[in-house]
Amino acid sequence: MKRSLLALTLMAALPFAASAAEGISYTYVDGGYAATSTDGADADGFAINGSGAIAPNFHLFGGYSNQEIEDTDIDFDQWRVGLGYNHEISPRADLVTRVAYEKIDAGQDIFGNDIEADGYSVEAGVRGALTPNFEGYALAGFEDGDDFNGNDREGDFYGRVGAQVKFNQTWGLTGDVKFADGDTQYFIGPRVTF
Repeated sequence: MKRSLLALTLMAALPFAASAAEGISYTYVDGGYAATSTDGADADGFAINGSGAIAPNFHLFGGYSNQEIEDTDIDFDQWRVGLGYNHEISPRADLVTRVAYEKIDAGQDIFGNDIEADGYSVEAGVRGALTPNFEGYALAGFEDGDDFNGNDREGDFYGRVGAQVKFNQTWGLTGDVKFADGDTQYFIGPRVTF
């Protein structure tokens, strides 16, 4: 009786159980060069990002970067952590949706006030394996939260595109560009896929 109930439950769940498209992994770590270009000042530094599949359709992701504003001694830290959902829409492509908590910390101003902001982002798009050694993605997103010093700000829409060239099953080179109003962020570096 227990076995037939388990078999019936598994058969009923099959239409809802999907996994990542062929050749796409949601378990990886990458690190490398990060840069931000704004209408005001530019900054650059390093970043480390990662993702881990926790179920066939869900993954946790996060990232940290430290950048220094050019021609100054001012640097800032950015953190991002979230949950993603991936659903196979073809054998080589996934629909991806993600929600994240985000924080930026630029230390203190000359009066000793903390210069920080936090908020959230949501994004959705497509990620696909274009060839066995090349994958790409395009996402549209929205971010909102506090401006520096706790003032509310209006949310911003953004676009994010990226790609990875795979040297083998484990190693690759990845790049990402995020376009927002008055702000463009870049990342490039090696990726280790598990």
